[in-house]
Amino acid sequence: MLFRAEKSGDEKPIFAVNAAAFKTDAEARLVDMLRSDGDLVFSHVVEENGAIIGHIALSPMDAVAEDQPIKALGLGPVAVAPNRQLEGIGSQLVEAAIKWARAQNWQLIILLGNPRYYSRFGFSVEDAKPFASPFAGPYFQALWLDETVQKPQSGRAEYAPAFGRL
Repeated sequence: MLFRAEKSGDEKPIFAVNAAAFKTDAEARLVDMLRSDGDLVFSHVVEENGAIIGHIALSPMDAVAEDQPIKALGLGPVAVAPNRQLEGIGSQLVEAAIKWARAQNWQLIILLGNPRYYSRFGFSVEDAKPFASPFAGPYFQALWLDETVQKPQSGRAEYAPAFGRL
């Protein structure tokens, strides 16, 4: 398996793996919209024998905590071909995205997902609670990458515009 950045020509296979991994093609269309908008700051794939079997995306968010801007990313979607799920591929993609975001000095990653799955990477519903968002709720989670930032009591977090257009 090869973990690598998206390159030209990967668009259709990335769409296909996202469409196959979810009940609808909404996540696949979201990735295309993020790419078109220039908001796909991290797009990595897992390739095996020339076929893309996994994909992950990070996009910038408009986030503020205690009236101070925060360098925040939205994680998602994360997709693995259905016949390759439960092999740890998704976990490796999430770990790679977190490592990249830390190296690029991002402060926060926010996502919507199952807390039982994402808590293993340090994501927390509690850390996301201070952020007002249309997506707030039991699956809205955050991971602080910068331990020097004091966790806020209030704030807001808005995903890239493509999320609202879905």
